[in-house]
Amino acid sequence: MNDRDDVVIIGGGVIGLASALALLEAGRGVRVLEAGTVGCGSSHGNCGTITPSHALPLAAPGTIGRALRWLLTPDAPLYLKPRVDPSLWAWLARFSSRCNVRDLRQATAAKSSILSFSRQMLPAWIQRHGIDCEFVETGGDRVFRSAATFEKFREELRLLAEVGVPFETIDGAAYERSEPAVLAGVHAAVRFTGDASLRPDRYVAGLARAVRGNGGVIVEHCEVQGLGRDGDDLRIAATQGEFSARDVVVATGAWSPRLARSLGTALLGKAMQPGKGYSITYDSPAVMPRRPLVLHERSVCVTAWGSGFRLGSTMEFSGYDNALNRRRLDALERGAREYLRHPVGPAKREEWFGWRPMTYDDLPIIGRAPGHDHLWFATGHGMLGVSMSTGTAQLVSDLICGREPAFDPRPYRADRFA
Repeated sequence: MNDRDDVVIIGGGVIGLASALALLEAGRGVRVLEAGTVGCGSSHGNCGTITPSHALPLAAPGTIGRALRWLLTPDAPLYLKPRVDPSLWAWLARFSSRCNVRDLRQATAAKSSILSFSRQMLPAWIQRHGIDCEFVETGGDRVFRSAATFEKFREELRLLAEVGVPFETIDGAAYERSEPAVLAGVHAAVRFTGDASLRPDRYVAGLARAVRGNGGVIVEHCEVQGLGRDGDDLRIAATQGEFSARDVVVATGAWSPRLARSLGTALLGKAMQPGKGYSITYDSPAVMPRRPLVLHERSVCVTAWGSGFRLGSTMEFSGYDNALNRRRLDALERGAREYLRHPVGPAKREEWFGWRPMTYDDLPIIGRAPGHDHLWFATGHGMLGVSMSTGTAQLVSDLICGREPAFDPRPYRADRFA
């Protein structure tokens, strides 16, 4: 067995690495165990948008109806793969129970709290640690080609305004004049002025460098196979040996339920399902959008960096199916062609899929595992791990170190699923 560590973080994605860095800044010793390489999961292939504007939860009135209508449409933005899966159908029943106005408002306030705190913290965090990740604070645009869908979105804007998300609406003709990347036919756009973007693979690589530079240890290709008690400490069985630590943080995203089960903590399995997302990365086209875009009617996210161009999004509930679904990728390009003059780049660099950790209330799970004084969760961030990374890191550090939390941690407690 290796020497006893102060804190072991299981998972070297954006949440695990950000939490490690915050704990190191607080004076704790940290070892990160990663089954693959740092940032190899959803931290790698997402669109890199920092979005306080995404405070509304997926669980909302009408979501289940849309999902059922799309059940036989494999390239729909939200797709449930028909199959016999009792855990998925139980999760969907719990999700459905949240699709009401009261729970929508509560979840929106809780999501907005951590998203807003993270957004405010991020510029100084990046500067302090010297992370070169093409971070820009230009805001982000949601583009509408249909008057009907824009009018329907006004209710969502009203809810976002209630939690303080800043935005402005732009007439379609004015938007076309200001954004040369879009095709004619825009009805309107909504600019979320507080949004930002970065290149996620470079952000994660920068976090890893900062962790090592601050004295942390990262062990790659070290899959954790189980957890157990060792007196007052926790024992971690892994492919590179056994480790012992005073505190352990489970930050393994969509894989967290499997790991937590080894300690008899089954609640994550009830709370979470893997939601499969896709993206395509290209070399930069001749004309790129000036800001990140959401192509509303097609639910496609577009991000342009100095070093490349990415289309992403979609949500597929198909378990841990590791097949790359060509229809889902084609749907991204087909959607982009309806809105953009140059919908793809001159060369395709990567086709990607990964699993997002989706909770049925669409809120992350941050805090102590029920019944375990020194086991902590930092998971369940859905599609917003990058956006919530700094706020999660601060909260994890505050809770483990026994400090007054920077913001209210109660909405994210694991025992809400007990």
